[in-house]
Amino acid sequence: MLRFLGIEAAAGIVLVAATVVALVWANSPWSAGYQDFWHSEIEFSVGSWFSLEHGGHPLTLVDFVNDILMVLFFFVVGLEIKRELVAGELRERRAALLPAVAAFGGMVVPALIFFAFNPGGEAASGWGIPMATDIAFAVGVLSLLGSRVPTPLKVFLLALAIVDDIGAIIVIAVFYTSELATEWLFLIAAVLVAERLLKKLEVRYVPIYIGLGVVLWYATFESGIHATLAGVAMGVLAPAEPLTGPDHVVRAVQPIVEGDVDANSVRRAGFMLGESVSVAERIGHLLHPLTSLVIIPVFALANAGIEINGDLLADATGSAVTLGVVFGLVVGKIVGVSLFTLLAVRLGFSALPAGAAPRHIVGISAIAGIGFTVSLFITGLAYDTVMLQNEAKIGVLAASVVAAIVGSVVLCRSRPADIQPATDVDSPPPGA
Repeated sequence: MLRFLGIEAAAGIVLVAATVVALVWANSPWSAGYQDFWHSEIEFSVGSWFSLEHGGHPLTLVDFVNDILMVLFFFVVGLEIKRELVAGELRERRAALLPAVAAFGGMVVPALIFFAFNPGGEAASGWGIPMATDIAFAVGVLSLLGSRVPTPLKVFLLALAIVDDIGAIIVIAVFYTSELATEWLFLIAAVLVAERLLKKLEVRYVPIYIGLGVVLWYATFESGIHATLAGVAMGVLAPAEPLTGPDHVVRAVQPIVEGDVDANSVRRAGFMLGESVSVAERIGHLLHPLTSLVIIPVFALANAGIEINGDLLADATGSAVTLGVVFGLVVGKIVGVSLFTLLAVRLGFSALPAGAAPRHIVGISAIAGIGFTVSLFITGLAYDTVMLQNEAKIGVLAASVVAAIVGSVVLCRSRPADIQPATDVDSPPPGA
């Protein structure tokens, strides 16, 4: 958990730097180069029988980032969801209840606020934009606050963001999917069944799962379902339990410790040691730094570069899309997360995280309004019109900054004297 939070905190800083670079580049004398670079066409083909295209035309560089590199990001999200369900905050129903209820409120209220500003037309399709929480950005802000934020609150925010990601994935799959190609759906089903069978047979050879993942990604890409969902599926289905335990490792290593060293004993000890860590954990350990410190900043660099001028700002100020995103992320998250959380505690369903008071929940709710990465991602799915995309992106950028400031101020004003131990229910609170 500490390693995960540490990487996410560093990723938040790199993410901010990439966003600043994108904005400066897009508004510099070299702004035309920004657009030309990210919209350069690239093509993947093997002879005449395989050609990877996006909507019937060659991929652009930004398509490559959004539809291929982001698959790895969502794959790590899927691995983290699986870890939380198997061994984390979501493994026990009572412990998972509070962040789940909080995330539900933090998705429903922002969507309703957006709908209030955009009740119909093309603009209404952006209702999913203010539902998201950016884990890296949010954890990065919390890391700057240090000991002012109790550790259980950080774990609570992480669990909330994981449930939020699950909600965003469902929204993308159900509401932001184009027409489906049935023949590819059969291949998707076959790959998922094969992966499930391999797990039952306790096959742990990682290259096999990599191969299945590539096939699943391509089938999803061609089916009309957004390709990133293939990453989520493989992450969630990856084996999360180790094949061997401490006893197996001790028996395998003991002969080597006693001096009985040969090729077979070394190979067996290496196998037992490797399989004492699950496939999901091994892959996540390898990919998490890559996705957080490289892929997400590249995504921000490719998508956050908005050419900001007087006309755009004037349009955005009066735009229902921009206002819906800003009020949804800032007001909607604060109201939704804090209200649903405190209501769950008041009704006795759960308890506040250890060391937390209602003021801390309001601060965390504001931090949850930093929706940067997934909000920008959904913006690209929701709107085809460049004007609406830019208005939504302006809203996401503004809301993320405001949410970070509001949350930081509230949490900084929560003095140690405000912190009370959780006593609402008899059972241990989540994160204790």
